[in-house]
Order: sequence, then C-alpha cells, then structure tokens
Amino acid sequence: MNSIRRLVEYVLKIRSKWFRIFIPVVTLALTFFILTLNNVFTETYDIEPLTNAKETIRSPITIENQLETERKTREAALAVEDRFDISSDIAEEQISYIEEIFNAIDKLESEIKLAKDSKEAPTQLNNREKVHRLKELLSNNITEKLDDSVFLRLIDVPKEEREKGEETLVSYLQDTYQAGVRTDNINSAVESVKENIRYSTLEQKLIEALEELTEFAIVENSFYDSEKTAEAKKQAASTVEPVMISAGEIIVREGETITNEIYEKLQLVGLLNKDRNVFPVIGLGLLITLIACIIGYEMNRIDNQRRLDRGKIASILLISLLVVSIMKVVSLFTTQVNQLFFIVPVATGVLLVKQFINERLAIVLSILYALLGGIIFNGQIPGTMNEEALVYFLFSQFAAIVFLMNVKDRLAIVRSGVGMSIVNIMAILLFVFLSFEKYSLGDVFLLSSYGIASAFLSTVLTIGLLPFFESGLGILSDIKLLQLSSPNQPLLKKILTEAPGTYHHSIMVANLSETACDAIGANGLLARVAAYYHDIGKTVRPHYFIENQLSIKNPHDVISPEQSAEIIIRHPYDGAELLKKHRMPKEIIDIAMQHHGTTLLKYFYFKEKETNKNVREEDFRYPGPKPQTKEAAIISICDSVEAAVRSLKEPTEEKIDEIVSNIVNDRLMDGQLDECPLTIKEVKIIHRTICEALKGIFHSRIQYPTKEEK
Repeated sequence: MNSIRRLVEYVLKIRSKWFRIFIPVVTLALTFFILTLNNVFTETYDIEPLTNAKETIRSPITIENQLETERKTREAALAVEDRFDISSDIAEEQISYIEEIFNAIDKLESEIKLAKDSKEAPTQLNNREKVHRLKELLSNNITEKLDDSVFLRLIDVPKEEREKGEETLVSYLQDTYQAGVRTDNINSAVESVKENIRYSTLEQKLIEALEELTEFAIVENSFYDSEKTAEAKKQAASTVEPVMISAGEIIVREGETITNEIYEKLQLVGLLNKDRNVFPVIGLGLLITLIACIIGYEMNRIDNQRRLDRGKIASILLISLLVVSIMKVVSLFTTQVNQLFFIVPVATGVLLVKQFINERLAIVLSILYALLGGIIFNGQIPGTMNEEALVYFLFSQFAAIVFLMNVKDRLAIVRSGVGMSIVNIMAILLFVFLSFEKYSLGDVFLLSSYGIASAFLSTVLTIGLLPFFESGLGILSDIKLLQLSSPNQPLLKKILTEAPGTYHHSIMVANLSETACDAIGANGLLARVAAYYHDIGKTVRPHYFIENQLSIKNPHDVISPEQSAEIIIRHPYDGAELLKKHRMPKEIIDIAMQHHGTTLLKYFYFKEKETNKNVREEDFRYPGPKPQTKEAAIISICDSVEAAVRSLKEPTEEKIDEIVSNIVNDRLMDGQLDECPLTIKEVKIIHRTICEALKGIFHSRIQYPTKEEK
C-alpha cells in the first residue's frame, strides 16, 4: 500500500509540474518561435521574366542593390566637370605688361616736357620718333607683339583719358583671369573684354587701342588638373547613397510585367530560391527548443527549492514576453543606418527577475534574451545574426545585474541605471572604434545617447512595473520587504504598543533568523521581515503570553490547561488572519502560520496529563502546516531557541549549546522539518550559526561592585 501511495504521489507531483512548468515554457517557446519566424523564413515564388505578376510582391529583407548602386556611382562620376588649375603668376605678368606700356608713355611725355622747359630740344619730335623712343623704354616681349599704330593711338590720347582707359582695361583683365582662361574659351574671353570696352564712355581712338591690347594681354592661364579632377569624381561617387531594397518595399505590383530588372531584384532578395527556406526554420526550432529547455530547467530547480509559485511563473512568462516583444517592435523601425537596437530597454527583464526571483535566473535569462535579440535584429536576413546587438544586450544586462545591489529602496534601481549608462556607452564606443566605417562626432554622440536612453527606459520601466508585479501577481521583492520592515508599519506599531515583550522577542528572532539564513544561502531579508510579524497573532490576547506579563498575575493559573492550550495554539492563525486583512505578502502569512508547525505544547499537555490520564496528544498540538520553506523552518527553530535561552538565569556557552541542540534534535525527531528543503548539512550550519549569535548576545559581563560592597 505504501508503494502504491508513493506512486500516486509521484504521479500527482509530475502532473502538477506539467501544469506549473511545462505549459508556461511551451507557451514561451511558441511565442518566441512566432516572433522570430519571419527573421529566418521567406516566402518564395515560381515566376518567369516577361510575365505578369499574379500578386503584389514585397521584399522580405533589407539589402543593397549593388548593380544599381554601381550605375548611379558611374553617373555621378561622369557628371563631374574637369578641374583646372588657375595660374595667378601668368595673370600678374600679362597685366604688368599693360601697366608697363602706360607707365612708359607717361615717362615719354615727362621727358618731352622736361626738354621743352629746358629749351634743349632743337626741334619738335614727330610721331615716328616718339614711337621709336617709346619702344626703347618697353620690353622686347611687348614691342615684338604689338603694332606701332597701337602706340601712336595711345600717345595721341590725353593723359587723363589714357589713365581712365588703363584702369578700365586692367579691371576687366583681372576679372577675366580670376575666372580662368582656357584654350577652349580664350577667344570668348577676349571678345567679352572687347565688348565691355566698346560700351564704355572712352574715346573711339582709345577703344581701338585697348581692343588690340586686350588681344595681346589675354593668354591661357587655366590648365587641366588630372589629380583634382580624379579627386572630384571620387568625392562625387562617395556621396552616392547605396541603393537599398527595404524590407516591405514593393518590388512588383499585381498585374505588372516582370522585367529583367525586376526579376534580378527578386533573385537578389531570395524570393526565387525555394531550397533555402526549410533549413533556417529547422535551425530556429532547435534554438528555441534549447532556450525553452534551459528556462524549464531553471524553473524546475527553483520549484525543487519550493520557491516557485504561480506569481513567479507568471512573472517569468510576462517579463520574457515583454522583453522579446519590445525588441521585436523596435526591430520593425531599425535599419542598417539608424541602429535603433542600442535604445532597447532590454535590461528591464533582468532587473525585475533579480528582485522577484534570484540572480542566477537573471543571468541565465540575460544570455537567452541576448541570443533572441541577435536573431530579431538580423535585418530579416535568414541565416545571419546581429553580433553587435547580441554583445550589446549581454553587456547591458550584465551591468544591470552587477550594479543592482544593496537594494534598500527604488533609488537602488536608479543607481543601477547610472552604471548601465556607463557600460552601454563603453560598449557602443567599442563597436565604433572596431568598425572600419568612419563615424562623425555627431554620430558618436547620437549612438551614445541611445545607450543612455536604453538605461533610462530600463530604469523607468522597472520602477513602473514593480507595483504591478508586487500587487497584481503577489510577487515579493526586496524593496517591498524593506518597506515592510519599517518601524512605522501599522502592524509593527500594534505589536510594540499592545505586546511590547512580543515585539522584543520578534526582533531577537529576526536577528537570529537572518544570520542563519545568510549562512546557508537562504533569503535572510525575508526571514528578518517575516520574523517581525510571525507573532502578530499574540496581539489578540497579549496577556496570555509570558513575555507580556509584566507585573500582572498569569491568567493561565485560573483556567484549565486545555483552555490555555487552545488560546496559545490560536495565535499563529489569528496572526495569519490579521496579516491577510492587511494584505500582507503570502510568504509572510505562510511563515506566520507555519512557524510552530505541528509541535506539541508540552507544558500544558503534561499539566493536563497529571489530572487526566486519557488526554489526547493531538489536542495539544498545533494544527500546522509544518514549515514548507527554509526561511519558515529557521524562524521556527529560532523562535523556540530565543524563548528558551531568554528563560535562563545564567546563560553559559554550554547551556546555550545544550538548549539549541535539544530544540534542533526535537524538531528533527518530531518530523517538523520533513516538508522543508533543508539538508542535514544545512541544519548543522544553522545550529552552529545560532549558537555563535547567541553567545555574542548573552556573553558574560563584568560584575561591578555595589556601594555597600565597596
């Protein structure tokens, strides 16, 4: 019969796990598979060129059309005009010739005037002699290329008019040379200057002379520069943006003829290749299966520790769906250019998981979320993974886990967000410096702002979602526990004012319990807070408990042992009802109800047995349940130990060791620890830790002499 019963219990346990773990894990796996399917799977078509499309076909991926990009690059390079190098030296030289001519004429006139004034000139110089003298003053390069008639016209013009003509010609020459005179436009440049001179107000004789000077002065000063031309073509080609076929872009509309160009696009995006679709889907299925198995293993591990309740299962499910869904939504707006995956608040999930469950699961899930992110942000290109997104998500989540420590309030999450921001920026700069692409300073600041935004959003979402999980799903976080440990809590004030002895006892039990839990790796904070409230039921009848009987008669002396036992036995359940009424967390309510298990009230039992030989032991036992968790079991032991040691008049180390050993052995022999996951090794550690803590509390003190003794 026992074997059948064990088999039935085992089957029921497996069935319970089926609903508690398997179904949520399968739900997660199916959701992950659906969200990532289009990242590896594309529909293909069996079509031929020059036929009409039966439906509108869109591109499943974002990819560059390299042939079109090359064509546009060639067009941009061909559109660049040739570059020329303008020589300012040639311009200055030619203009200096013009200035030399006018200066020589001025000098000639000065010589003639000087000779006339000194009356040394025997006769008046004729025009031929003037030209001859002028040519002696000019450079050979000028005299060889200009006709004597030009000099005659200039000499005949009055000085003021000549100066005005010089100024006009030099001004036009400077403008022309500054624009550059090439071999192919030298004639047009000469005609342009001549035309401007013709429309001036100068004398006709001077205009004719200036026109001939223009033909002499304007020469080529702009020469073809092959290097500048090549650089300009290269720069024009670099400004050509890649021709991209975006995901969702219409390649061909229904009824439209499939030209060779459209057919090439369909080939490029992989819509004509049927063979490649099956294997990526199989690979995705294997990856999702492995992820589901890892999540299932971790949930089973937590369940074996009796820490997996419905709230935590729901939180793992909802947090995972939230994180992956956010990544999927952001991926819809991400391109190869904007890199929006840097802004995803992926650390929200691990921040919540670390607070609600444990750090180990947070680390495991951070790796799994990063893997899924690498697939989701692969640009919907089957067979690829975005390594940058994967590594960035890992660093961001690990930073969140590491920096979320010493949680005392919600500011701890904000401090974690600051650490995340620094790590996110470092990870982004890592990608920037390792990349072959050139990033401008503006791009670096933009990407860094994405990292800061990711940390900020993770912090805001975590703080915003905490109340939902704490109240809606009944999840108990460290922040909630710290709030409940405040002395300003109404129930703690109730214990302090109505049962001060019980309050002091609860504080001592809390210290012992937290120390013992920390020693074995249990939740010390939960044990401390639960110990504060474990005897809240004593406030219903505080004077029936000895620690509150200050200067009053013991009421148990006037009632029967059976009545006394009934009153004492009620306090765990009165406390549970009171805690439920104040909507306290289930974990604290359970510990308040379980901290006495099914132990026997020995004092009243044996007192009743003195007068009633037929007394039943069951009437003097707590109804239970027995402690179900490590924390509940430790509080149960510490509760009895603290009360027993406090009753000692002279607590020595030997007496403390003896009392603790007796209580621990009694709990083991009575089967009170059978339903909690404590091991024998952990029980020994608890025993040793409690003894050390009690010896520190009840250490021997110096006996100071009184006044009479002195």
